[in-house]
Parts: sequence; C-alpha cells; structure tokens
Amino acid sequence: MRKRLRRLPRAQWRVLIPNHHRGYIDWQTFEANRARIDSNIRPLPNAAGGSVREGSALLQGLGLCGHCGRRLLTHYRGRNNSPNYHCPGPRPMAGRGHYCLSIGGVQIDRAVAAKVLEVVRDSGAEAARLALQQAGGEREAVLQQKRLAVERAQYEETRAKRAYNAVDPENRRVARVREREWEQRMAQLEEANGELQLAESRQPRELDAGEEAALLAWSEDLPRAWEAPTTTMRDRKELLRTLLDEVVLAAPRDSGEARIRMVWRSGQFTDLVVPRPSRKPRTAMRTSEETVALLRRLAALYPDAVIAGVLNRQGRRTARGLRFTQARVASLRNHWKIACYRPPEHAPDGEVVNVRQAARQLGVAPSTIHRMLNEGFLAGEQVTPGAPWKIRLSREVRERFVAEAPPGYVPMIVATARLGVSRPTVLEWIRRGKLDAVTICKGRRRGLRIRVPANSQPSLFESEQEREEASRNESSPAVKDPVRPSDA
Repeated sequence: MRKRLRRLPRAQWRVLIPNHHRGYIDWQTFEANRARIDSNIRPLPNAAGGSVREGSALLQGLGLCGHCGRRLLTHYRGRNNSPNYHCPGPRPMAGRGHYCLSIGGVQIDRAVAAKVLEVVRDSGAEAARLALQQAGGEREAVLQQKRLAVERAQYEETRAKRAYNAVDPENRRVARVREREWEQRMAQLEEANGELQLAESRQPRELDAGEEAALLAWSEDLPRAWEAPTTTMRDRKELLRTLLDEVVLAAPRDSGEARIRMVWRSGQFTDLVVPRPSRKPRTAMRTSEETVALLRRLAALYPDAVIAGVLNRQGRRTARGLRFTQARVASLRNHWKIACYRPPEHAPDGEVVNVRQAARQLGVAPSTIHRMLNEGFLAGEQVTPGAPWKIRLSREVRERFVAEAPPGYVPMIVATARLGVSRPTVLEWIRRGKLDAVTICKGRRRGLRIRVPANSQPSLFESEQEREEASRNESSPAVKDPVRPSDA
C-alpha cells in the first residue's frame, strides 16, 4: 500500500541543513526568490503584491485604497486604454452602489514617477552610500547581541551539565529532571549558534570606487533611461517595486484633489496632492432602476396621468429631483421604450372600476369598500401600494349588495348564537363559502346578513378536528365569494 505524502511547513521539518552542499545559488538568494514567488502568486489579502504585468498602469500591485485599505484593482478605458484604479469594496450612495474609490490613473502615475525620479536624481547615490554605512553599523550591533546570547546560552548549558553530573545516580527521579533541563539548555545553545551564523552570513558587500562612480552616473541618467523607448512598462514597474512598498490613494468624492502616500522601502513615506478632474457622475442623472421597473408594471394597466399620481404618492422623484407629471412619465417611458397603456378591445364580464366608483354603484361608503377589500369579501387588484384599486363589478358581486335582506338571512349576532361560534369564525366560513352572506346598503340597519341553515347547531362541522383543519388550510372560494385581493 502506497503511503500518502504530506507537505508540511518548514517549521515542522525534522531535518534542515542549509548550505550542506554547494548549489547553483546561495541560500540567501534562494530564500529571496521563494519569497518573491510567493508574493507574486499568493499575495496577502488586501495587501500590495502580485506579479508584474505588461499593462500601462504603473501602480498595478502597489496601490491600496486610502478609505478602506483594500488592494486597488486596475481597469482600462477609452480608445487609448487609459489606466484607471478602483477599490472593489462597494459603498452605498444615493440609493445606488458605487465603488469605494474610482479614479483615473494617468495623473497619478505621472506624479508618482516624477517624485521617484526626483528622489533618485537628487540623493539616490548618497542615500545608497549612507544606507550601506548604516547597515554596517547596525550589523555590528546585531552581531554583538547574538554573541552575547550565545555566551549566555553556553553558560546555562554548562551550569545544567554540572548539575546533572552532581546528581546521585541512585536518585533517578532527580536525575531525569536534571537531564531534561540539560537537553533544553543544549537546544537553546544550538538555536543561538544558528542565529549567530545566519547573522554573520548576511554581510553587506562594500562598493568599490568604480561601482560608486557607476552608481552616481546611473542616478543622473535615470530620467533619460525612464523615458527611453526601449524601457518597457515591466522595467518601470520593477524599478518602482525596488524603491516602494506600497502607494496609498485617497480621493473623496466631494473634493477636487487626490491624496497620495508613497511608502518607501526604508519605512519613510512621502505625501503628494494631485488635482482631480471634476466630472459629474453619470449615475447622478439616472432614474433609479426600481422606479423604472415599477413604471413597466404600471404602464400595462394605467395611463400616464394615473402613473404620475402613484409615483408621487410613493415619494418617488425624477432624476433631477422633480415631481412626476404626465409629460415626465411619458418622457421616461419613451426613453426606456415602454409601451403606453391601451384598454383591452374585448372586456371580460363586469366593469372594472376604482373604489369610489364601486362605492357609488353599490350604494355604500368608500371606507366600506376598503374594509371589504382588506377582509377578503370583495375581489380587487392593486399593482403597488398607492396605486388605484381595480374592482370588477360582475353580476355576482352586485347581487351581494341588496336593499333588503332576503328571507332566511339574519344579522351577525343572531348567526353567532345559532351556530354557537364566535364572530371571526363566522367571517372565516363566509370567506370559504361555507355560508352565504349579503350586504344591506340601505336603511337604518345596514351591514352583513348571513343565511344560517334551519337545522344548524354548534355541530355544523362534524368534529372539532374538521373545524381546526378548515381554519388552517386555504380552500378555493365558492362562486359567490370572490378571491382575496392580490398584491401584484
């Protein structure tokens, strides 16, 4: 049976002997290459990094958002493929989703490149020479600390060894404790020696006179080399990554400038302010998509004047913040190529009216129509809140509104007493078609009249279980009881 191989991190390796044999490159170069490859293919989340690309965006992989700290992404626009930077973090604004940061990269790249060339031209060679000297002094201080750590670990190891040798062999428990302590001190000594050897191997190379002169000449010729046609964007990006760790961009929407912070490899930073071209966002003159979607639904049922009233009652405004009128609704509908309302050629049975017309024809108050719509005794349709109700007055609906109660129809209080149930139960039975009811629209005692069977008793339903099922399950209504109003 083949054993499965597991890739463990280097910290969990049992054996690791650097420089055991001579390789093509030294150990430090190998570690630097591995770190560079890891940063190229697996950069940390929301951090600068990634491999160098061939695009014209100079800060690709270096830019960070100054508002939320995310890593900036690159995109190109226009016929010339001008670079642009944007933050992938969305930020709700004016009812719409905008990028946390979105800015053109032409002016940003020019400002960063000019600052880098200025720094390198003025003090590049001198800074390199001072950095070498400072690195030499810091290296001596680090080596001195490492040597002191080795001496301290050597002393602790010798002391533990003497304590172990002084233990009586017959006292095995104490001997095991001293042996364990001696092993720990030896491990600490080995670790201290390894750190000292590593610090000694990292010795900076000193520049000779010829290399210093070449460095000075290179710093003076850098602007010309930067603008040379043979210099590619990859070369420019490599140079920037040699000098900079990251570039933080911040560009508030209400200001006309962009703030840039260049973080150098030395840990210092430089702040720049670049004028930002003021342009009005395209989304500022755009009607919200929710309003357009509602307009599509309303245009199939109502004319433009009615639609304008519905949109105003819901507090909606045009792209310029104005109230809707018939002309503005027609203009918006034409812009989005939405067909206007056309009444059907062959109307179905019954006239479609609104609440006031239904109340006038049925002889009741508009509040009664609204109550019956909410309770489900009258069928109606409302496309959206604030839109007019559409009620179809068929023959069956008109028969339910009478001037006098037919024989056998009694008021609600009598019906509840005969049936032995509560008022909500009677109303639910009416909605489900278990009982017939009419509405008295004239006289002093207006209201609902229910026809109760002559032999009705509290056991109108055969069992209490059937009552519970009737109250839980929605059954299809009878012909005389239309469906509930739908919120289309």
